[in-house]
Amino acid sequence: MLIRRLSFVLACVFCFTSVAHALTQQEPASRPVLTVEKIMQDPKWMGPSPRSPYWSEDGKWIYFMWNPEKAESDSLYKVSRSGGTPQKVSMAERKAMPSRSGEYNRAKTKKVYQKNGDIFLLDIRNGKIRQITDTVGRESNPDFSLDEKKITFVRDNNLFVWNMENGQLSQLTDFRKGKKKPEAKKPGTDQEKWLVEQQKELIRILVERKERSDLAKERRELEQPSRPKDIYIEDKSVRNIQLSPDEKFVTFRLAKQPKNAKRTIVPNYVTESGFSEDINSRTKVGSPQTSYELGIYHIDGDTVYFVSTGEIPGIFDKPEYLKEYEKAAAPDTVKEKKKGKRKPRGAIVHGPYWSDDGEHAVLVFRAQDNKDRWILALDASNGELKLLDRQHDDAWVAGPGIGWGFGPGSVGWMPDNRRFWFQSEETGYSHLYAVDVTTGEKDQLTSGRYEVFSPRISKDKKSWHFTSSEVHPGERHLYKMPINGGRTTKITTMTGSNQANLSPDDKSIAIRHSYSNRPWELFVMDNKPGAKLTQITHSLSEEFSAYPWRDPEIVTFTAEDGTEVPARLYRPDNPEANGPAVVFVHGAGYLQNVHKWWSSYFREYMFHNLLVDNGYTVLDIDYRGSAGYGRDWRTAIYRFMGGKDLSDQVDGAKFLVEKYDVDPKRIGIYGGSYGGFITFMAMFTTPDVFAAGAALRPVSDWAHYNHPYTSNILNTPVADSLAYIRSSPIYHAQGLKGALLICVGMIDTNVHFQDVVRVVQRLIELGKENWETAVYPVESHGFREPSSWTDEYKRIFKLFEENLK
Repeated sequence: MLIRRLSFVLACVFCFTSVAHALTQQEPASRPVLTVEKIMQDPKWMGPSPRSPYWSEDGKWIYFMWNPEKAESDSLYKVSRSGGTPQKVSMAERKAMPSRSGEYNRAKTKKVYQKNGDIFLLDIRNGKIRQITDTVGRESNPDFSLDEKKITFVRDNNLFVWNMENGQLSQLTDFRKGKKKPEAKKPGTDQEKWLVEQQKELIRILVERKERSDLAKERRELEQPSRPKDIYIEDKSVRNIQLSPDEKFVTFRLAKQPKNAKRTIVPNYVTESGFSEDINSRTKVGSPQTSYELGIYHIDGDTVYFVSTGEIPGIFDKPEYLKEYEKAAAPDTVKEKKKGKRKPRGAIVHGPYWSDDGEHAVLVFRAQDNKDRWILALDASNGELKLLDRQHDDAWVAGPGIGWGFGPGSVGWMPDNRRFWFQSEETGYSHLYAVDVTTGEKDQLTSGRYEVFSPRISKDKKSWHFTSSEVHPGERHLYKMPINGGRTTKITTMTGSNQANLSPDDKSIAIRHSYSNRPWELFVMDNKPGAKLTQITHSLSEEFSAYPWRDPEIVTFTAEDGTEVPARLYRPDNPEANGPAVVFVHGAGYLQNVHKWWSSYFREYMFHNLLVDNGYTVLDIDYRGSAGYGRDWRTAIYRFMGGKDLSDQVDGAKFLVEKYDVDPKRIGIYGGSYGGFITFMAMFTTPDVFAAGAALRPVSDWAHYNHPYTSNILNTPVADSLAYIRSSPIYHAQGLKGALLICVGMIDTNVHFQDVVRVVQRLIELGKENWETAVYPVESHGFREPSSWTDEYKRIFKLFEENLK
């Protein structure tokens, strides 16, 4: 659907045009012809790649999702650990299988898990399953007690414990919404107290009744069994309820949702009812956030107290960027603000994480401005904290094993029950560390200019297994390392990405592998360096395999600041002198696409092959802000999106001109989501570099995007307005010169349709003409319908053909 120079009234004419393109310059002549219709059809035509492999609890089977029958959806398959032909798992067998998640006893001979809202106990040695609960309510979060004689779980937001020996079920907490009713008001003034005493002296029956009432109350309390203390949580919600290993304390987290956080409404015009319907979407960045606190219920003492964040080192620190505004503010204003009472920054708490021997507990706190992560030892008897590690970043704390989403990251206990392990970007790259909770001594276990992913301790507690990018930023391999650090041993050998899943006994590995031009397949091998690989799945269709998909060359070019920037390069076999080129901008910002495995942007990858068949050179850049290159690369866009991430695209275009004989006047750019945002910025702020651009599901104003992602990079609009003004395309639309195509789903609940509507109105008011908008009424952020993908990419191809050829 095409709207030219959108005056944006929904009554405007939607022009459906048939876009047919003769695909010319096919090289070599024997290469099969690609069409947009072919590559954008249902991905089943490519062949069904296996996904989500995991091991059975006894290690005899590998389970995975697959669809060799090209059914409506994937089904569960299994294969022997020695290989063989995969078998489809029947529905009856699938229903009887234990849940993938759950908690194990220390010997890993038993597993307790939740399935369909009930609790089950699996004996791994004989495969027997015992159902513990069978209720219409929902039980969750099961775990073993320290002595492994009891199982705790949560029901109706309260903690229960089930005795495995006698079957007794006990309730340990009594959380209640609202406030506790106040006790009868006692006399306050001296006059009121005098009157009470007078009544006692003059009216004997009042005294007798009071004595009988007190005796009856005392007798009832003696007769009643002991019950947990009623804990009133007002309008807050309670989560993460845990029993301490010594069974003396219950820890819990309270969350208070803001009452005035307004959400965006996304209208849906194509519905079954025939009426437009509203989708209640997300809030915008800077909206009020949920507040958190960690409570401790002392069971024997029948008391509740809360952990204070006020003593956490740095909790009162102001972000560095605020100094820029304080310098510009009037001196009296700054002084007045300093007079106010200091408040600790909001923080999200995770844990406690108890050591296996039950002696130590650790909490992970994440500042809600995401500029700090603290790891602290907890004394549950009094709520006191002791700092073990603080990771601070003036930009934002993130990285592999640390995460963007304010979660705890990858953490756990070392086998000695004295040291707590975690990941940190302290050196600029995410690595493994261990800190002694008694002495505070910290050791770095891995090091180098690479990143560590998914670490886990081996079954024998003597070594680590983890994935890393040690070989190359664009490769992922499984490594083994001694438990206290040291020499790493590479286990996997296939170039590309090796998503490794170890068997329960650590003797075998299920590997989901792919390469740049080969989609994912499943393999199995022994857990030994260079061991023989057995391929389990053969998924590619003959139709897909008939085309010789290109293996893009990984190149680097020098940016304006001297930094070497990586990119994927696609070139025609016989490129035209002063030929056309297209720069592709991947989405998400923090995502890696210059690598040696099958891209999540597989449609775009196939489209790039089509472009090259038609004479284009294509460059796909891991610009500043992308994943895979450490802390400095990630945070290079702090407070200026559209800064170095955009200049990398401009320098990439220059690189194509200087090294590959590309015509500087025949370069286009396109991308979706963050890539759409960069396309906007490119067309608006560097209009002489790119002749045409396609902005797909683009962000036009970061003040309208979500809080968790945007506040990390740009802080909040009220606190850091300068960052939002320089980073938001809508402020720079007056610079548009080249041909611009905007494509957007109307029910996008991520980047809202409103983002495009507002920038369209801006373009209208600025009198810009060389632009058009295609809207997709039934699509959200990620398109689902092949017809929508096809229409969108026909328009992109037409844009380039008409403006770059």
